[in-house]
Parts: sequence; C-alpha cells; structure tokens
Amino acid sequence: MMAAHCENPPPQDGALGCAPGVGCDEAIERRIIVATQGGLPLVPEPWDEVAREVGLPVDELLCRVRGMLERGIIRRIGAVPNHYAIGYTANGMSVWDVADECVDAVGEFIGALEAVTHCYRRPRRLPDWPYNLFAMVHGRSHDEVRQQISDISSRIAARFPGACRSRDVLFSSAILKKTGLRIGGSAPKGHKRE
Repeated sequence: MMAAHCENPPPQDGALGCAPGVGCDEAIERRIIVATQGGLPLVPEPWDEVAREVGLPVDELLCRVRGMLERGIIRRIGAVPNHYAIGYTANGMSVWDVADECVDAVGEFIGALEAVTHCYRRPRRLPDWPYNLFAMVHGRSHDEVRQQISDISSRIAARFPGACRSRDVLFSSAILKKTGLRIGGSAPKGHKRE
C-alpha cells in the first residue's frame, strides 16, 4: 500500500477542537467533499442528511468539516444565489482606475458597500486596460446598475478625492455555469493513507 502525500500534517486528536479520535482521514474527507461539492441538500437539517450519506454521526461530520476549513482543504462554505432566478438580470462588473497608493483602501471601501457582491484588485493591462479594481453590481436593469455605480463613484470621490481616474462597466451577456473543482467519488489508485 502506498502512502498518500499530505501537504498538511494530520492534526493531533483534539488539536482542532474535535473529539479524540477525529483526525485527518483522506478517505472520509473525500466522501465529505463529494457529498457537499454540489451544494447542501435543501432540507431543514442539511448536515444531518450529509452525515447519513457520508456514514458519520453529525457531530463528527461537523468536527471534520471545521478541521478541513482550518487546514484549508475547504476554503469556504457560502450561499451562491442564482441572480437571474431572483430577478437580478443585469449584472455589471464595474471597473475602476484607482491610484495604486490607495487601491487597497478604496477596494475595502467598495467591497463593504451593500450594492457590491464581490470586489478584487487585478493588474492593469496598459496601454489598453487601465483598470485595476473590479466590483460586481447586480440589478434588475442596466439603468439600475449604472445608477448604483454612479452612486459608488460619488462615494469614492467624497472619501478618496482624486483617487479614481476613470471607470467603466461590463455587463454580462450570458449565464455561465458557476461551479468549482469537482472530484469523483473514489480515491485514485495508490492514493491511500497507510
């Protein structure tokens, strides 16, 4: 039997606040990922159902999920709304040319605004693309999104005078499938822990 490479050493029992006997087990962690990677079941107690599917008591499942989050095996657990299904059919990626010395502060400011669902910094692609800050805004129409972006621009100008040199908006033209990496249900050959 070959040993699997494990980037993160297995935690000691109780090291992650788990009950003794709950440590790093790649086969169990793989089953948890396979059971949850398509989303949690839409039932009143989704973790109970996942625990049944994985074959663990729910307390142990939750302890293992916490440990996987702490070790970075699971990056985050969050809701992924389908904006179109809830009526937000205009999706505008606002792009901003912000002075480099204050782009992080402006990004934190924009990212905290209610109208922005996600915000991140990207490198400029000069001379054609001067924008270094991206912020997604959703609305029920292009006009609504443009108005929100105009409001954001006013707020930036008031808080960071002269920081933003220009801006634009790119509207979505198609719905792309949004999924992360998917793994199969069984471990690859020779990928077992001794």
